[in-house]
Amino acid sequence: MQNQISFIHAADLHLDSPFTGLTRVPENIFKEIQESTFVALERLVETAIHKQVDFVLLVGDLFDNERQSLKAQIRLRKAFEKLKEYKINVYLSYGNHDYIKGNIHPIDYPDNVYIFNEETVNHYTYKRDGEELVSIYGFSYENRAVLTNKAKEYTIADENIPFHIGMLHGSIASNTEHDVYAPFRLTDLKEQYFDYWALGHIHQREILSEKPFVIYPGNTQGRHRKESGEKGCYHVTLNETTTNVTFMPLQSITFQSVTIDVSACKQPHQLEPLIDKTIQNMPNKSVSKLLSITVTTTNPEHKRWVNEGLFDDIVELLNESAAHQTNWFYIFRVNVDYKQSLSDSDLNKGDHFIGELLRYTEDVSIHPYIAELYRHKQARKYIKAISEEEEQSIKNEAKQLLIQELLEIEGD
Repeated sequence: MQNQISFIHAADLHLDSPFTGLTRVPENIFKEIQESTFVALERLVETAIHKQVDFVLLVGDLFDNERQSLKAQIRLRKAFEKLKEYKINVYLSYGNHDYIKGNIHPIDYPDNVYIFNEETVNHYTYKRDGEELVSIYGFSYENRAVLTNKAKEYTIADENIPFHIGMLHGSIASNTEHDVYAPFRLTDLKEQYFDYWALGHIHQREILSEKPFVIYPGNTQGRHRKESGEKGCYHVTLNETTTNVTFMPLQSITFQSVTIDVSACKQPHQLEPLIDKTIQNMPNKSVSKLLSITVTTTNPEHKRWVNEGLFDDIVELLNESAAHQTNWFYIFRVNVDYKQSLSDSDLNKGDHFIGELLRYTEDVSIHPYIAELYRHKQARKYIKAISEEEEQSIKNEAKQLLIQELLEIEGD
């Protein structure tokens, strides 16, 4: 009979995340948002128990920052105690957000929890009925950053043990979208002859390889609009010939983006049923949603509606009606994208002042105009660098305002 093991692979729980930027939402919704990382933890425990796994792997950034709140640590300990009741072990490492030396008030966890408590790679051996089945390898961040290639330190300790699993909180060295910590190449991992690589740090789930499986599970609960869609963990069954992986959603709230064309709306009141119908037809009806909406239109009249605050009124009305539903939604961001009509396109090409001005806006950067704000001692504490998408949105809005004002002046 073949040996077989079953486990949960999760990472980046970010317990007690503050969810900055969402403080304007209604109090009852904000409380749910603040609790969402803990709900995901509870669902992780329920999933492990339901699947009757042998152990759980938690690969770094269990907490949102190095000063791990006492509340979050106690909630985590209770989760571990629940797993202990079902004889489920936990193997955990700390990452760049919850690095070891930053926690000034650590607490003890039950004896089913095995912590990689130093930056040197070491291993634990999982036993079932006295038989050594799995060697689990990993390390923790002692300080905020690990900049060396830790993958080179993973070597099989005992070839007589059937399975070998590596836990690594880090990123591919060529990654340009995230801070690169513990950089590695995929070939570094595949040449080690491990059966499974449990990764952490990148919040977007991704299977980098299937022979062996090298997986980022993503985080367990999205925390802003760039962490959209389902979030969760992987359930893995591993035997001597096959590996099966299944994604298990855990999130209680999803961040989702939706684009709605409202060009056909001739009166402001027509916006409300159109936007509401689009939201009601979105997938994941059983999950509460935080929505970022892009409204597109070719109707020039809508520019006046925006300036008069009519779009804001409609959004407020929708949010009020949905706030107390069981599976609520809340629109926290609206961007109006004015699609160029033929006249706008002609303006852009024209050999006149407006055409020259619009062509100039295509290449100009807004950063010199906001640099002073980022240099301000107080303001810079609360603002983040804007993305290319946000910069383009600001430029588009400014361009449309310019067109509207200039054309109205010319008409007068």
